[in-house]
Amino acid sequence: MPRTTMTLEPVAAYDPLEIDDQEYDAAVLAPIIERDGEDYLLFTRRADHLGEHPGQMSFPGGGAEPIDDTILETALREANEEIGLEAHETEIIGQLDDIRTITEYAVTPFVARVPDREYVRDDSEVAEIVVLPLSGLLDPENYEYERRDHPYYGDIVIHYFHVDGYTVWGATGRILVQLLELTTDFEAPIRVDRSQG
Repeated sequence: MPRTTMTLEPVAAYDPLEIDDQEYDAAVLAPIIERDGEDYLLFTRRADHLGEHPGQMSFPGGGAEPIDDTILETALREANEEIGLEAHETEIIGQLDDIRTITEYAVTPFVARVPDREYVRDDSEVAEIVVLPLSGLLDPENYEYERRDHPYYGDIVIHYFHVDGYTVWGATGRILVQLLELTTDFEAPIRVDRSQG
């Protein structure tokens, strides 16, 4: 039986790998919701008309803007714009490793506890707000991976989490793997260099 709660102390104590050689900076927030004593993760399904990653599952977030003093402010601003999450109701737990994307972004993921309430999506960017149970994400029956030879990054691993009719993969899948490995007994079956694509 997969566990239903996360141990967040390792995230708070983690010293993340930072990437500073990409063209653009971005940040995402991995929001954890407690519901009936169990942990859930909030994702957005990107609007189908968006130019980059249409229809994919992602964490709230986006590119840094000149008005952002820090990359954390980017994550909080984007989460507010996309799902109506207010900064004052967000408990930041810690930061995970930066990741590179194929669109030349260095993405900084932050982990936060957020209230279990109804969030309001920005329908110009977000097709759907999806809350998935930790137990479903940890169920081995819902996980698969494949190795690919990427023309730029070389040997990479793509992680897929299939839960409640949704599939989390790509950059969000990579972030999710690290979060689950830090906070649960989940262990990806294969290792790659986290600094690669």
